[in-house]
Amino acid sequence: MAGFISWYPSKTDLKIPVISSQISCQDTVGSWKARWDFGRMSYIVPPGLYALGSPDENSHVVVTANYKMTYDLVRKALAGRDLWLLVLETYGINVWCAAGKGTFGTGELVRRVGAVRLSEIVTHRELILPLFGAAGVKGIEILRRCGFKVRFSTIRIEDLPEFLDRGKASGNVRELTFTAYERVILTPIELQTALRKAGPFLPLLFLAAGFFNGSFSLHHAVLALLAYFAAVISGAFISPLLLPWLPSPAFSIKGGVTGLVIGSFFSYLAGVVSPPLFAATTLMIAAFSSFLMLNFTGSTPYTSRSGVKKEMRWALPAQALCLVTGFITILIWRFL
Repeated sequence: MAGFISWYPSKTDLKIPVISSQISCQDTVGSWKARWDFGRMSYIVPPGLYALGSPDENSHVVVTANYKMTYDLVRKALAGRDLWLLVLETYGINVWCAAGKGTFGTGELVRRVGAVRLSEIVTHRELILPLFGAAGVKGIEILRRCGFKVRFSTIRIEDLPEFLDRGKASGNVRELTFTAYERVILTPIELQTALRKAGPFLPLLFLAAGFFNGSFSLHHAVLALLAYFAAVISGAFISPLLLPWLPSPAFSIKGGVTGLVIGSFFSYLAGVVSPPLFAATTLMIAAFSSFLMLNFTGSTPYTSRSGVKKEMRWALPAQALCLVTGFITILIWRFL
């Protein structure tokens, strides 16, 4: 924050926080931590109205979510401009996901416009929203309930300045991309989540593998952990990276294919010479890789909720069957 400004002090008692477009080292560290799921759901800013630069009653009102990474990207992109930033309460969820959940929606927008007394601050009646918020907002209802007209701008934040200047942006501003870089920056949270949730079970895996042959074998215990890490890398990093080039539109199959390759490579490097054990190890790595890649659907623009549910109905039983088959094969190999 850069302080406050009093707005129309003779008419109101409004004090509006003034914010900077500069991204500090603390902001960068916070974004890095959120990428790795450290305090992700508490990485928020208070909802409300903020002044960027020195706006007046004619300045644009840009609406965004209170997920701090989104908020930071917006204010950074609008450097050197004088405008109002209206931040909705989305409980730390980005605009697209919040629109789907209803928190970036008609009701919250109407409430926030009233709560900050926006009609007393600007003389115009126009709100500029990100295009990703369109799923949750009914423009006609906003106009009827609070008197403000809604304009949907662009998909990418970096196109917003041109939209504000010209009323539109050139190029494919409404074409959604999902490049290798855009996929890779989503993988840290997938990796960290997979490792964190498995944390309580990894010591059990370590001990079970170590004592599998009766006496404890550190070699077998470490290999079991490495097999798990190989599955995590396969499903939470390599599969998202190779997403467009993997076969099948089903994410579970994409992850399974990568898992088969990584699993075979791991079994070979681990010196697994028994065909049944080689097949079982590869199959279990592929099953878990498939599960992690199926989970990645929530981070992509390719899928719909109904499509994911449909895939889950057959993919989850298939993944469980592969895991059980691999485990039973290992037990049979051990005791026969």
